[in-house]
Parts: sequence; C-alpha cells; structure tokens
Amino acid sequence: MIVNNFFAYLCTMISILPGFLHITPADILDIVLVALIIYLVFRQIRGSSAMNIFIAIIILLVARIVAEVLGMRLVSSLLGTVLDVGVVAVLVLFQPEIRRFLGNIGRTAGDSLEKRNLLSRLLGTSGNEDLQESSVASLAEACMEMGEAHTGALIAVRQSDRLEDILATGDRIDAEISKRLILNIFFKNSPLHDGAVIIGGDRVLAARCTLPMTTRTDIPASYGMRHKAAIGLSEQTDANVIVVSEETGHISFVSRGKMVPVSGLNQLKLLLSGRRDER
Repeated sequence: MIVNNFFAYLCTMISILPGFLHITPADILDIVLVALIIYLVFRQIRGSSAMNIFIAIIILLVARIVAEVLGMRLVSSLLGTVLDVGVVAVLVLFQPEIRRFLGNIGRTAGDSLEKRNLLSRLLGTSGNEDLQESSVASLAEACMEMGEAHTGALIAVRQSDRLEDILATGDRIDAEISKRLILNIFFKNSPLHDGAVIIGGDRVLAARCTLPMTTRTDIPASYGMRHKAAIGLSEQTDANVIVVSEETGHISFVSRGKMVPVSGLNQLKLLLSGRRDER
C-alpha cells in the first residue's frame, strides 16, 4: 500500500541519518516538503476539535517509524494496521477541515489567476461582485440602525463563490438592495428574520438561509450563534459577513475567518467596499 511504502521510505531515511551517508538534495527536499505539509495542516485545523486527533495521528506515525528502525516488526505491523484502517476514519472526521483546506488552496490560486485574467478567460467567470456605492450606503445604514435598535441580523455578501448550496436553504427574493427592505426582513415579527440574508450583484438574493457553523473551539463565549455561523461561512467561502448582535447591538465584519468589530458607519462602508486598511 502507499502508506506502507511511505513509512518504509521514511524508516530508510532515518536509519542512514546517523552516518550522514547518501543524503542527496532530493532527500532534503522531501523532508522540507513533508514538514511544510504538516505545518499547513496544523495551521488549517488550529483551534478546531480535530487538532487533538491530528496530534494523536502524528504520535502514532512517529511510533511506527521508531518501531521500524528498531526492528520491532510486531509493533510496527500493529501500528500499520491501525493507521491503514484509520485513513478512512480521518477522511470522515476531518471532512470540514479538508474541505476548507482545499477550498483555501483553490481560492488562493483562483485569485492569483483572476488578477492575470487567466481564470476568467478559461472558465468565463466574472470575478467578484463588487457593490455599488449606493448599495454599500443602504446596507451600512440599515446595519447601523439595526445595531442601535438591538435588532439581530446576519448578512452575507457574495464574492466569487456562488453560494448556490446556501441559497438553496432559504427563500429566494431577488430584489434591489434598499435600507427599507433590509430593515423589514430583520424586523422581529417578520417570517424571514430568522436566518441569513445573501447579497450579490447589488441585489438581495435570498433570506432565511442557513449558514454552516464553525468547528473552532477558540471562539469567545460572548459570541452567539450568529457569530459562529458567520465565521463558519467565511472559513468555507470567500463571502464577507456582517453580524449585528441582538444582545449588545455591536456590529462585526467577518472575512476569511477573521472578525473585525465595526465602530462606525464610515468604517463599515470601507469594509464593504474592500478598503479594509482605511479608517
């Protein structure tokens, strides 16, 4: 099996290290690449419930390599069986993390290609759906007013990801963005207020949508379900999410898993316009 061949190769590498013999540039490159992969995986699952499982797998890997080097065939065979069977379990347990990891890689590569107009030419994509100034103003003003009234709200602004699976969970609207429409949707007695609003192309696409929850365990206790849903969506897609807390009235802007507290109307407008370094 591939796993067994990989471990046999690592054990051979370790056995020759003490004499510093037969080390080639390709071997050094192999070690660096494996270390880089482990680092990237740690970075992606840091703070999630999968972190402890991944550490346990690394310990088992090291134990098997040591057993192979020491010639402990029975222990090595037992650990190999456990690891081989565990591959399927890892794929199931790490499904959200694997999806987010691959999504981030593809999104980063896609952003780089789009800047060179390569992806748009090959796939016919139109890129990000930037909001017009009037839409930004209407959305920001509605959020500030809901914050003052302590009206809870969850609004996702679509970028290059189409969010079709998210849109399918809610009720389609497809209307022009307006302050009055946003306020009416999140009015407490409105049948559409429970869930997220999806915005794209200067239009309110859907309401009462269900967003994926983050699996991170380092979320502050003060954050509610809206904040966790906002972080979850921003981890899996490139959408920007606005959260208005019903308890405190505070407004947060979430992008790529990071949450930025909003202190005023102008800051929210800048964030929605993509100018995050300005105040």
